[in-house]
Amino acid sequence: MTEKATLDSPLIIAGKQYHSRLLVGSGKYKDLEETRLATEASGAEIVTVAVRRSNIGQNPDEPNLLDAIPPDKYTILPNTAGCYTADDAIRTCRLARELLDGHDLVKLEVLGDEKTLFPDVLQTLKAAEILIKDGFKVMVYTSDDLLIARELESMGCVAVMPLAAPIGSGLGIRNPYNIRFIIEELKVPVLVDAGVGTASDAAVAMELGCAGVLMNTAIAAAQNPVLMASAMKKAIEAGREAFLAGRMPRKRYASASSPLDGTFF
Repeated sequence: MTEKATLDSPLIIAGKQYHSRLLVGSGKYKDLEETRLATEASGAEIVTVAVRRSNIGQNPDEPNLLDAIPPDKYTILPNTAGCYTADDAIRTCRLARELLDGHDLVKLEVLGDEKTLFPDVLQTLKAAEILIKDGFKVMVYTSDDLLIARELESMGCVAVMPLAAPIGSGLGIRNPYNIRFIIEELKVPVLVDAGVGTASDAAVAMELGCAGVLMNTAIAAAQNPVLMASAMKKAIEAGREAFLAGRMPRKRYASASSPLDGTFF
């Protein structure tokens, strides 16, 4: 690593430091063992859990997801996946807080369309305001609209997470300029959430200057999820180092790798 890269500061979310800038989901795996192995291979320290779709204690007779991703090893990030109204999202966060003994860090997503899974921005703003007043530390999935991102930050969200492409699409970073605008304007961490399909997508997100990347389908839907998790870990690290190093300027024409200026013949 370069000297500049070694001086990189940790990712800080809601006052807590993290060494990994890769956040992973816990759904869509074939079983809890694959979930455990892929999560370990990713090196992630924050793992999202869809409260409405996963058992984290509300069904005592069923396998508990927290056995695969224990809270003493990972920061569990309850999310409101599958919620289409602010009221549903708020209820889901409160249920998670009850199940997780007062846990207050949550990922808010309020969907507005079943086909694209784009966020309902108005419902998201409504839910975020209420949750923050209720003492939650809110990481929020949102559109790539700079003005909305500013509003979410000003409300008190601890991280803003614009989509790079539709959830689960694997299309990669379709909106680099919009994401870059948000990164440049906001002071809270900006993380890409949704759209990553492979390791190069994760690297591009980090090269843009994102504080981190959250993904699930890109790993869980791979032919070898554990190997893909390892690839994503490396891609996040490489992209971050490239961002810190500063890429060479783009040029229209080639320049000699061994310049002839000032040489003798």
